Amino acid sequence: MTLLLLGTVLLVAQPQLVPSHPAAPGPGLKQQELLRKVIILPEDTGEGAATNGSTQQLPQTIIIGVRKGGTRALLEMLSLHPDVAAAENEVHFFDWEEHYSQGLGWYLTQMPFSSPHQLTVEKTPAYFTSPKVPERIHSMNPTIRLLLILRDPSERVLSDYTQVLYNHLQKHKPYPPIEDLLMRDGRLNVDYKALNRSLYHAHMLNWLRFFPLGHIHIVDGDRLIRDPFPEIQKVERFLKLSPQINASNFYFNKTKGFYCLRDSGKDRCLHESKGRAHPQVDPKLLDKLHEYFHEPNKKFFKLVGRTFDWH
Repeated sequence: MTLLLLGTVLLVAQPQLVPSHPAAPGPGLKQQELLRKVIILPEDTGEGAATNGSTQQLPQTIIIGVRKGGTRALLEMLSLHPDVAAAENEVHFFDWEEHYSQGLGWYLTQMPFSSPHQLTVEKTPAYFTSPKVPERIHSMNPTIRLLLILRDPSERVLSDYTQVLYNHLQKHKPYPPIEDLLMRDGRLNVDYKALNRSLYHAHMLNWLRFFPLGHIHIVDGDRLIRDPFPEIQKVERFLKLSPQINASNFYFNKTKGFYCLRDSGKDRCLHESKGRAHPQVDPKLLDKLHEYFHEPNKKFFKLVGRTFDWH
């Protein structure tokens, strides 16, 4: 589709919230100013063209993580709302240098076409654990609303391993058993990346340097699996969306063992890669995992002012 760059666009004024640590001026702020002067509109009305009046907008909401926390489920459920336009793929703009170096103009082209009243959402789970990302997002929009979905850190580690294992198996490549990755010389291998991704407290501290806690809504990923509707209601309120998603949009699929979605009479479930069974792990090793995360979890609960039903 041919894209036409127009010279100016009116911006809707938003109340400015003062972050705990303002970002230093740099290329990101210059890019932000550039985007104030650019809007992308469909030039033609041929097949595949956006409907009249729709544009590509920078996201007003980003699902920042966590990997294997339930980000895809959250995005699919949120997409049930008619006022939400979601980017189909993980964009990896703020964490991949080859993408970030292309600027916000490139980022904008990755967004879906949406109507003026719709909220544009993208999700890239790696953002939460990437050190540079909070400042970069803040440079783009300091008042953006962020969604973070978390689950039991130990379960998240097992799910992380399971995904990588299946990726290797599909490519007919060997992959070591989880015990070999988790243990080293009789102790937990703290260099294992999957462990680091579950240290929520350390990563959250970095985000709170740039965003107030009130701009980060934490979705309980374990509750979203067990009973999705109440969690989605909280998300709607956080995003100031009208209550459009109903309990009737969810039904439990006994075959798959998790909730699926019902939208306009059509049923759909997450991809078969979701909800895979975790490998059998020695109970003693699980105890080591729970013990390892015990203190970091307590620090995280104190940091965000709420508790979660984790081991």
